[in-house]
Amino acid sequence: MKTQRPDQIPQKKQSVASYFHVHLVSDSTGETLNSILKAVTAQFAEARPFEHIYALVRTTKQMQRTIAEIEAAPGLVLYTIVNPDLRRMLEVRCAELQMPAMSILDPFINAFSDYLGVEQNQQTGGQHTLNEAYFKRIEALDFTMAHDDGQMTWDLEPADVVLVGVSRTSKTPTCMYLANRGVKAANVPLVPGRDPPSELLSLRRPLIVGLFASPDRLAQIRESRLGGLNAVDAAMSYSDLDEIKREVLAAKRLYAKHRWPTIDVTRRSVEETAAAILTKLSARENADFNPD
Repeated sequence: MKTQRPDQIPQKKQSVASYFHVHLVSDSTGETLNSILKAVTAQFAEARPFEHIYALVRTTKQMQRTIAEIEAAPGLVLYTIVNPDLRRMLEVRCAELQMPAMSILDPFINAFSDYLGVEQNQQTGGQHTLNEAYFKRIEALDFTMAHDDGQMTWDLEPADVVLVGVSRTSKTPTCMYLANRGVKAANVPLVPGRDPPSELLSLRRPLIVGLFASPDRLAQIRESRLGGLNAVDAAMSYSDLDEIKREVLAAKRLYAKHRWPTIDVTRRSVEETAAAILTKLSARENADFNPD
C-alpha cells in the first residue's frame, strides 16, 4: 500500500464563520426587522451578524446620529422608515457609501396597494397602536395564564383552542405563543390513572387538539427533568419508557374516540406546532363562514 505524504492528503475544507455588520433602522420598535433578520440568517449556517439596532428613529437629528454609526461600521442596512425625508437621508447616504440598503416592507406594501387599489396610510408603527387587536392579545394572555395546566376546567367554553396531552408535550409554551397571536388557548394535561375532566368532553366552541410525541423523546425529556429534582421511587415511573408508551397509547385512543385533530410534536418547535394549530383553526373558521 502506497503511503501518501502529508502534503498529498486532500484536506477537508474548514467552514469559517462569516461575520458581518447589519444595521436595523426603524421608526418603530424594530421587531419586524429583527424577526426578518433571524429568518434570513437561519438559511446561512455560517452567517454571524453583528446587529446594530436603531429603534424609534423619527427626527432628523436621530437619523444623522444613526447614519454616523453606520459609516463607522459599514455593512448591510435594513430599514422600515415611513417618513419620506428620513428615508431619503438614509438611502442617499447609503448609496454614497455603496452600502446595500433595503426597505423591508416596500414589496409587501406595494403589492397590497396595487391589489386593493388604495394608498398606504403611512402610519408609523401601526401594528403597535392600542387598537382592538392589541387589547384582544392582552385578553388572550390573561385567559391563557388563568387556564394553564388544567386550571379552571369549568370555564373552558370561551377558549378558541384547548390543547390536550401527556406531560412534556409543550402544551404551556405553545399556548403562550398562541396567546401572543390573540388566540385564547387553554391546556389540559392527561394524567395516568385519571379520567380527563368531564367539562373537556362536553365543549362545543373551542377547537380541541391532541398533542403527542414519541415515547423515546418523552423519556429523554422527563429524565432530564427529574435529573434536577430529588426524585423518589414513586416518581421514577414518570420517565419509565414502558409507562410512557402506555400513556401515549391511551392518549391516542382518547383523541381517536372523540375525533380530535392531533399533532405530533416530536420534531416540531413550539412555533411550528402553533403554526399547525393556527392552520387548523383558520380552516374551521373558514368552513363555518362558508357552509358550502
